[in-house]
Amino acid sequence: MARKQDRRKASPAAAILTVLVLAALFVWRMLGSPEDGKTQITLPNGELHVWFLDVGQADSSLLVCDGQAMLIDGGNVDDASYVVASLEQYGVTSLDYVINTHCDEDHVGGLAGVLAKFPAEHVWSSTAEYGTKAFSNFVKYANEQGRAIEIPSPGDTFTLGEAEITVLGPLRDYENNNENSIVLRVDYGETSFLFTGDMGITAEDELVESGARLDATVLKVGHHGSAGSTGYVFLREVMPDYAVISVGTDNSYGHPTEAALSRLRDADAQVFRTDLQGVIHAVSDGRSVTFETERSATEAQLNPTIHDAAETYIGNVNSQIFHVSTCHSCPSEKNAVRFASVWDAMAQGYRAHSCVD
Repeated sequence: MARKQDRRKASPAAAILTVLVLAALFVWRMLGSPEDGKTQITLPNGELHVWFLDVGQADSSLLVCDGQAMLIDGGNVDDASYVVASLEQYGVTSLDYVINTHCDEDHVGGLAGVLAKFPAEHVWSSTAEYGTKAFSNFVKYANEQGRAIEIPSPGDTFTLGEAEITVLGPLRDYENNNENSIVLRVDYGETSFLFTGDMGITAEDELVESGARLDATVLKVGHHGSAGSTGYVFLREVMPDYAVISVGTDNSYGHPTEAALSRLRDADAQVFRTDLQGVIHAVSDGRSVTFETERSATEAQLNPTIHDAAETYIGNVNSQIFHVSTCHSCPSEKNAVRFASVWDAMAQGYRAHSCVD
C-alpha cells in the first residue's frame, strides 16, 4: 500500500516565521554578505557616486554610475588590499575603466592588486612604459587580462552610465612627470567633477589657455594640496563649490600647504580632506552634490586661516603686476592701485607677482 502523503496544515505562527525568514534572505541578497565587518551595498541607478578613498599620502577615487564603475588611481602598493576591500564593499565586481593618471607609485602602486582581483574593460595611463617595479606590475596584470595600456588624447570622450567623461589633458609631453597627469572632466546632469592627478601650475595654465571647459562643482585638488598646484589662474576658471584633498595625516611634505588652502579660501570652496575625514563620499543626483564623510571635522580644522583675511593687494599700474601688501617689491604710492582680493586684481587684467601664493 502506498504511503499516505502528510498534508497537515502549517500553523499560522510557522507561516509567519517562514515569511520573515524569506524577507530576511531577500534583504541579505540585496545588500550582499558582510565581509570584514562591512556590508556590501547596492546602489540605485540615477545617481553618480564618487568615493575618495582614504589611502593616506596617495590617491584613489572610485566612480560608480548606473552599474558601471571606474577607478582613478590605486594608492601605494601597500594600499592594494584596502582598495580591493573598498571596491568589494561598494558592490563592484568588475571595472569598466582603470585609469592611472601618472606613474608615481602613490597613484599606480595599488592598481596591480586591483587588476589581479577585478576584470577591467579598459586600462589607461599617460604612458605605456615606465622604469619602476610598481608600474611594471600594473602593466603585467593588465596584460594578463588581455588588456593593453591605452593612452588617451585630449578631446576623447566616453560614458560611465549616464555620466559623460572628457579627457582634457595632458596637452603635451612634459618633462615633469606630475605635469603629464591625465585630466578628466566628469559631467552628470548639471553637476561636474574635475580630476587632475598631480598636475602642476605649468600644465594648469596651458589648459586654461587651450580654452578647455574647466568650471566644476567638485575639484579633486591636484598633488595633495601642494603649493605648486591649484594656481590662481586655473582656480579662477574652475571656481568649484567643493574641493577634495587626498592627503596623509602629518605627512612630511606639509600637504596641504597654506598656499593651496588660501587659494581655495579665496575661491570660497568648501574643503574636504581625507586626513581629517577619512573616506569622502560624494553623491550627485544631476542637480546637486551631497557629501558624507567617515569622520567629522570643523571648517577651522579643514582650512585654517593663517593670514589676515582682510589683507589687501597692491597693483603696479605700469607693470600690471599685483603684490601682497607686505611684499618688498610693492610700487610707490603714485604707481599703486589697491584690490580687495586676488580675483578683483585678475578681473582688472593684473598678473600675480611671485609673492602671491
